[in-house]
Amino acid sequence: MSSKEELLKRLGINLDSETLHLSLTHRSYSYENGGIPTNERLEFLGDSILGFCVAEHLYQSFPDLAEGDLAKRRAAVVSTRALASIARELEIGKHILLGRGESQSNGADKSSILADTMEALIGAVYLSHGMDEARQMVMRFIGPLLSDPLLLGAATDWKTVIQEEVAATKNGEMRYAVTGSGPDHARSYVAELLIADKVYGTGSGPSKKEAEQEAAHNTWNMLHPGEDLPAN
Repeated sequence: MSSKEELLKRLGINLDSETLHLSLTHRSYSYENGGIPTNERLEFLGDSILGFCVAEHLYQSFPDLAEGDLAKRRAAVVSTRALASIARELEIGKHILLGRGESQSNGADKSSILADTMEALIGAVYLSHGMDEARQMVMRFIGPLLSDPLLLGAATDWKTVIQEEVAATKNGEMRYAVTGSGPDHARSYVAELLIADKVYGTGSGPSKKEAEQEAAHNTWNMLHPGEDLPAN
């Protein structure tokens, strides 16, 4: 069994080789190979299908939830973080066609690229097999996240939450201290959130943004033990 066949088996889908190739073609690879078609149009389509399928499921499954709560749940499961996590479990990264620069900078594990590729694959399934197959694929991988107790927390912009709280309480100036390590193609970052020069939460990740988000979330947990989410 070829690596592409193994990927399709893990995904539980069937795509012809041309469509699969297109869904895995990043723009950096296209740029270095004569401007061949990329997966961006499929990504656009898949993003819309993903959002619709999740919204439809939430609407039918949670008749008592208000619009705002439905929107939060949808945002959580269609987020870059959630889609990238699924893609990593499926080992999609090693199949993505990347240009030399992206390959050398560990593009196969970048959350944005992984999430975009997941959306492209959803779009490809829709074009090849229709809405029912696309919906089944979405719910196969996204469905389990809808029962995750940390679902809403995953969708929360913790940096904004903490910034607003610090501004309201006037506890002092807030800032992040971020350090990076490792080679250029595999950098990792550690962020510390300081309020009035006192260190609160710390976080780590493959990008400064992700490290800062984790530091902000951990700061919230320190300031509000036992509370997973800020009050509405």
